[in-house]
Amino acid sequence: MSDDLPNTSSMLTVCAHPDDESFGLGAVLSTLTDTGSRLSALCFTHGEASTLHGTPGELRSIRAAELKAAGAALGVTHLELLDYPDGDLNAQPIDELADHVTRVAHTVDPSMLLVFDHGGITGHPDHQHATDAALSAASTIGIPVLAWAIPDKVARLLNTELATTFAGRGDDEIDITITVDRTRQLAAIRCHHSQSADNPVLWRRLELLGPAEHLRYL
Repeated sequence: MSDDLPNTSSMLTVCAHPDDESFGLGAVLSTLTDTGSRLSALCFTHGEASTLHGTPGELRSIRAAELKAAGAALGVTHLELLDYPDGDLNAQPIDELADHVTRVAHTVDPSMLLVFDHGGITGHPDHQHATDAALSAASTIGIPVLAWAIPDKVARLLNTELATTFAGRGDDEIDITITVDRTRQLAAIRCHHSQSADNPVLWRRLELLGPAEHLRYL
């Protein structure tokens, strides 16, 4: 197991919803920013189906604005938000979604993709479909895919305490564990006020992970 991120001049993050880049990947993206990597992000939905609504107004437009602010906080220089239906992303043709990933990759020229782990971390089918689209595109482009993962012990505690459905990984399945500074991630999380104001699962997960994030190659 490595304690360093791979050297990459340009990383493209592919995710399903606004806030995935911050709540899940924020500390990893912040670390990449600190090492001089150029960051880009592609998000497939506006997150309009969320049951969390900590800010008054229409979620579709609120979450688009939150994503833009969070991207800036994390150092993302190229951000693209598509308009596929939240909660129904997994019904969209994988080839069509992969074409979007390939199109953005041709613009930003990443050396690697960053995604959620298989199983979508929480079992959310939108997360899994976004990862599948990224993997399909990566096989065409010919670049590796790095996935954010949750250790088994953290997943088990969350599932026991909060009745969640996190899918964890054993130590032998994790390729990289890095020490992180969450300052920039927390700033990005605060940009997503509609989703973070009342979100005990998010805050408990960050507490359990402490100053560490875990990744694996797909």
